[in-house]
Amino acid sequence: MDRVTAACEYLFEMRSTQRPVAALPADLVPQSIAEGYLVQERLVGKILNQFGSRPIGYKIACTSELAQKALGVDGPFFGVLMSHSSYSSPATLRGSDFVVRCAEAEFGFEMGADVLPGPVYTADTIRPFIGTAMPSIEIVDHRYHDWQTVGAPSLLADNAIHGAWVAGEPYADWRDLDFARHPVTLVVNGEQTFPGSGAAVLGNPLNVVAWLANQLPKFGRRLGRGDRVTTGITTGIYLARPGDHLAADFGPLGQVSMSFTTD
Repeated sequence: MDRVTAACEYLFEMRSTQRPVAALPADLVPQSIAEGYLVQERLVGKILNQFGSRPIGYKIACTSELAQKALGVDGPFFGVLMSHSSYSSPATLRGSDFVVRCAEAEFGFEMGADVLPGPVYTADTIRPFIGTAMPSIEIVDHRYHDWQTVGAPSLLADNAIHGAWVAGEPYADWRDLDFARHPVTLVVNGEQTFPGSGAAVLGNPLNVVAWLANQLPKFGRRLGRGDRVTTGITTGIYLARPGDHLAADFGPLGQVSMSFTTD
């Protein structure tokens, strides 16, 4: 069995059993970002088959300078959003389905048109291809003792440690919003708050969508109409517990909420 296949099988077993590890076995660690994406592609295929699911878009990780420095990378990386683990707000998720439950308030977008191949996209030139914006909460979940020590290839191989995604109502009149200055507040159990803004994700979440549009062709893919994109954490990190209720307020863009059960 080659390393990519063996790493995929190991990660799939980790997800299925929720077995925590310090790191992948040394002989299974992807040797590059490119190899990490090969493992991810096979892992996502196995997960889709397991749940009878389908891909619905992408999540972008490591969109802050702080996270990039922590992992020793010079840019973000992506994972795949899947229908079986994507929900509409308000959502209730079973707490025991997750190990870490890292809650992230994120700007989400749905593409309104296929992104044309060829140009290098920017925040301005990607705008015509976006249909709607939406508030969202991503649940990042992993089985590593310390995610900051395993390296970016191992993280992105595990589908960029994506757990679940909860989306609020799509908002069509987003074009006048200043995403770079747009405030976001994550509220936990109606009390504890974590403030943030769109500036936290590459300076503007539209920069993140443009980054993805430029990256996907390198892997034989492109953003298509209907694809959803969630653009990375805008506030402080909160590690949720079973029984927690989470709400993210995106002002005029709307709100999104979810809860974890205690089982």
